[in-house]
Amino acid sequence: MIIHISAQVLGLVLIVASTASAQGEPCGASPYLGQAAPGQTPVAFAPGLVSTPGYEYSGVFSPDMSEFYFIRGTDTGSGQEFVVVSQEQGCWQETVLSERVGQPFVSPDGETLHLGARYMNRAGSGWSQIASLPPEFQAYDIMRLTSSNHGTYVFDEIGMPGGDGVLRSSRLHGDVRLPAQALPPQINAGLFNAHPFIAPDESFILWDGRREEGQGSSDIYVSFRRADGEWGEALNLGGRVNTEAWEASATVSPDGRYLFFNRMISESEEGALPDVDIMWVDAQVLYDLRPE
Repeated sequence: MIIHISAQVLGLVLIVASTASAQGEPCGASPYLGQAAPGQTPVAFAPGLVSTPGYEYSGVFSPDMSEFYFIRGTDTGSGQEFVVVSQEQGCWQETVLSERVGQPFVSPDGETLHLGARYMNRAGSGWSQIASLPPEFQAYDIMRLTSSNHGTYVFDEIGMPGGDGVLRSSRLHGDVRLPAQALPPQINAGLFNAHPFIAPDESFILWDGRREEGQGSSDIYVSFRRADGEWGEALNLGGRVNTEAWEASATVSPDGRYLFFNRMISESEEGALPDVDIMWVDAQVLYDLRPE
């Protein structure tokens, strides 16, 4: 079965309609694109299919685990494209949806595909036309926005050159969306705070940033919700995840089993994208940090 997504639906140019069965992927494969599960040492996700010697970024599954969305570099300098690998009749099929349109995140109910300050709603087996968040969110230059089961938004902003990007949240009160509020200082500390992920049950938030006590470049941090409802201290995920390299854009698979994140493998040459891989690891490396 071929996936057909029209250019009108995306509001952008459709680059490729579909490919054949994903390279190297058998039909009847298990979830996670048929990949063997990682242990507690991160490895590149789906080598040759997703992770390559090029640029792959911001990978997320749909809640039913039948779709994997990510951003990939093209063969033309710094060009980027928006890709989905979908399970169709027991086989994994790759489709290039469009040029890059924002960092993807599928809401926990599967009904909204967030793309930073824009989004699409589920429409049958595809997505609606792309739309923008209300004007109050346009005041922020949002890179990544994620949402919880309760409709809470958590999002970032690019920030100024000094690295003062601020993470914010916006809750629903009934059917009314409340104004965005900055997350507390223990989260918004250091530099370059970005790319947040809020757990579906709002029990923790992941993000990346730079702090003096970090491993090197950007590290991934977590804050767990305390019993009193407030956010706990920022905890560095440590050497099992963070290295001297740039790590960023963490998320947890919808079943809670695996932590996905990005790692820079090598810097880019002038005019080209760096080698960035989508990594995955057993999510126990995250849960081990949860306070007693």
